[in-house]
Amino acid sequence: MIDVRDLQFTYPGNRETTLKGLQFGVGRGEIFGFLGPSGAGKSTTQNILIGLLKKYQGLVRVMGTELKGIDGNYYEKIGVAFEVPNFYSKFTALENLDVFRALYSGDTADPRALLEMVGLEKDGDTRISGFSKGMKMRLNFCRAFLNKPEILFLDEPTAGLDPVNARKVKNLIRAERAAGKTVFLTTHNMNVAEEICDRVAFIVEGRIELVDSPRELMVRRGQKKVRVEYREDGIIQEAEFPLKGIGDNRDFSCLLKAKDVERMHTQEATLEDIFIEVTGRSLA
Repeated sequence: MIDVRDLQFTYPGNRETTLKGLQFGVGRGEIFGFLGPSGAGKSTTQNILIGLLKKYQGLVRVMGTELKGIDGNYYEKIGVAFEVPNFYSKFTALENLDVFRALYSGDTADPRALLEMVGLEKDGDTRISGFSKGMKMRLNFCRAFLNKPEILFLDEPTAGLDPVNARKVKNLIRAERAAGKTVFLTTHNMNVAEEICDRVAFIVEGRIELVDSPRELMVRRGQKKVRVEYREDGIIQEAEFPLKGIGDNRDFSCLLKAKDVERMHTQEATLEDIFIEVTGRSLA
């Protein structure tokens, strides 16, 4: 669905190249996370993929079409949710969705159904000026679904959401994948990427440093150990055991039988740990 080869981009008037030869592909029915700190080139890449920035070098093909040759029909097939919501504040939620819905020539989704999807069904007739940041983010998410797109471009889709609504949005993204849709997710939130992305790309200073699935990265770079936390005489104690041969480890078996075990988990690395290890940069 997305094919990027040797993508380079320099903003007019800048000497420094922002994107320095990016190469990656995204398949149909995949959630692809594009991860990196602020200023790494995430938004520039997304703006190229959605057709806002055109004077790039290299090849960028989406749904089989080189983006330098796209026309208005391209926007009938993609949905975009920017990090900062932008709505008409004097209009209600439904009025805003109706305005944007009218821009499409093809079949569109029912605005009321979209509001219900994100828990805003009771707020359709409320003016945007009365919305909280989290409500605007959820409405922003709705807008990306209006034209029933084949590809969703989502920039920090859970930013500003409480845990309940963040989970709801993540489940909706997973549902799109299950329906065969493709999701390009730009974020610096490694927890979100760990939970829902099939593959992730680490971008730093305009270069992609690594592309792989979160699971493979965490398993491959984690410690092959199991940590057990147990309570003894009212005090929490810890013990670690090699993961290899754990089923035949007598000390491990005896501890499980004799102690009041409270927690047990493998020592896989987090995506943030891996990002720092690979790039030498934090996500700040």
